[in-house]
Amino acid sequence: MEFTYNKRILVTGACGTVGSELVRLLLEDPKYQPAEVLGLDNNESKLFFLDQTYVEEPRAHFFLADVRDYDELAPKMQGIDLVFHAAALKHVVLCERSPFEAVRSNIHGVQNIIRAASENQVEKVISMSSDKAVNPTNVMGTSKLMGERLVTAANSSQRNGHPIFASTRFGNVLGSNGSVIPIFQQQIAQGGPVTLTDPAMTRFVMSIEEAVRLVIDSADLAQGGEVFITKMPVIRIKDLAEVMIRELAPAYGYDPKDIAIRQIGTKPGEKIYEELMSQEETRRAVELSRYFSILPAFRGLYKNIAYEYPKTISTEITKAYVSSHEEALSQEGLTVFLKDNHLLSPQSGIPGHPASRYWPGDKKGG
Repeated sequence: MEFTYNKRILVTGACGTVGSELVRLLLEDPKYQPAEVLGLDNNESKLFFLDQTYVEEPRAHFFLADVRDYDELAPKMQGIDLVFHAAALKHVVLCERSPFEAVRSNIHGVQNIIRAASENQVEKVISMSSDKAVNPTNVMGTSKLMGERLVTAANSSQRNGHPIFASTRFGNVLGSNGSVIPIFQQQIAQGGPVTLTDPAMTRFVMSIEEAVRLVIDSADLAQGGEVFITKMPVIRIKDLAEVMIRELAPAYGYDPKDIAIRQIGTKPGEKIYEELMSQEETRRAVELSRYFSILPAFRGLYKNIAYEYPKTISTEITKAYVSSHEEALSQEGLTVFLKDNHLLSPQSGIPGHPASRYWPGDKKGG
């Protein structure tokens, strides 16, 4: 892609599911051809192994750094053209238990990215958000919403045209660390039961590859202050459990009929459905061929942005983008989706991933 050619690109959260795939694509796919990919993460062991993976790649450089630390972050952005900000705290229960840690990473961390990018005159910054930022019911979603608003405000208040700031909003990235697929897979491998929160629960889903494509395409499309959303399929979590049992149980030596599904209920702050675009946001949304672009509620103070995109389908959006409003994939369609994304084989699991999920209150004090 022309906009990444010979660019110096920084990726925060380079050891995470999306961050590491982003690093891999930028370095290995010949269509991107950056001059440098600089990866930052605060996970020493994973960063060491990522560094070893690309030890023969002269364009790859990796550093221990935390987005909470501005003094460490700012020098790393010297000479950088494009920033992909993937570092965040994402687990709902842990953010509820330690809310200020979520504030430090997901809010202060975003502000540090903004300050460092502005100081170093980076060309573009793409910050990654979550569907939980829409009408948030938990600390994690609230912190991600504030991160989005900081990014939009940064774009509206900068005077000299750079950086261009924008956000991307994800659905559930299937197969990522902590997601439901590796949990279900480990439970099936152990003979069950598979634990289901609520049979009515629906979710927007995307593959890791789709998530990374959204991030890269957003950097190409961004004109300033937008939130980009991929159009994505909806699944019922109950269907996911049943499909995985049917497809995987024989590979682990079990009859699918012998794998029980046990309902455990939703955890506090968890929605039965997910939202990617609220009703209020529809009034300022643009539909593109593969994405929606939500335009800023408050436009730039120092410049007027036309927000013209290639392949615009509509500027009149009337319906909120909510998983319970969309037709869910059939079990046959879900099976095809999982197979196409290599998520239905015994080898696709995450080694050492736990098979259980606990809710607050499950752990009893001694």
